[in-house]
Amino acid sequence: MPHDHHHEEHEALVIEDDAGNIEAQIIVDALQEVLISKGLLTATEVTGAIAKLESPGIHLGAQVVARAWTDPAYKRRLLKDGRAAVQELDIPVTEARIIVVENTDQLHNLITCTLCSCYPRSILGQPPSWYISKAYRARSVREPRRVLAEFGLSLPHDVQLDVHDSNADMRYLVLPQPPADVARRSVQELEASISRDHLIGVAREVA
Repeated sequence: MPHDHHHEEHEALVIEDDAGNIEAQIIVDALQEVLISKGLLTATEVTGAIAKLESPGIHLGAQVVARAWTDPAYKRRLLKDGRAAVQELDIPVTEARIIVVENTDQLHNLITCTLCSCYPRSILGQPPSWYISKAYRARSVREPRRVLAEFGLSLPHDVQLDVHDSNADMRYLVLPQPPADVARRSVQELEASISRDHLIGVAREVA
């Protein structure tokens, strides 16, 4: 259900340092050290792989959005049945259900998962570390406008903000508003302008 809550508490948007995270990080670090010591990986390769996984740049979701911007019939199918429409583009969707919510002049959508870290991985890849943090999962519902401001997005007060909570049965994707010159751009240019953050909702304007 959509939320738009405002509270005075302010908590830094960081990964929590609880015992589970610390233990998991120790295990990951130890495995990396073993692989590097045996010459199977280099430190540069590890860093590059992590950066690629968390990159907000080009991804399969950009293809979906660009198609919706240039094909009204496809857009209608996407908003009606996101999973089926994404599969039309030969993108293998592993999630049971994809719900696409559209940004408008009067509405902005933000995606979170309050219970765990449900995320449309088959479309957007690995979730960024902040998305799976307890801080983001809690604060995106409790104080979403403040969270967006920390990402550099200050929504006007007359723009409604809906927060959508993903779960094991469904994942949400945001369909951002197209740029004013969408008709003059090639599909490749449109795809290059669409970031992962647009589809999560922590970014709004498309350059």
